[in-house]
Amino acid sequence: MLKEFTEVEKVVRALQGPQFDRENHGGLFDRGSADSYYGRPRDPHWYPAGSYNGDKITELTEAELQEYHAGYEHNEQFGGKKGYD
Repeated sequence: MLKEFTEVEKVVRALQGPQFDRENHGGLFDRGSADSYYGRPRDPHWYPAGSYNGDKITELTEAELQEYHAGYEHNEQFGGKKGYD
């Protein structure tokens, strides 16, 4: 029996090229994941010099948008949320 992939799994599998980097702080996947974690709305962007360093890049290609949204969705499904106790 073939496994059926969720929409998030499909996006993640599609982005497993060199641009897909979960560890790149400030990168697209990281920013999407962080926005979800902190309960922020989606705001596709990234920072080439690391989180909050240098210019915030908001003009993105379709592939870059998918990478950001993959990070957001990954955290929504598998991550946590910042507790503000």
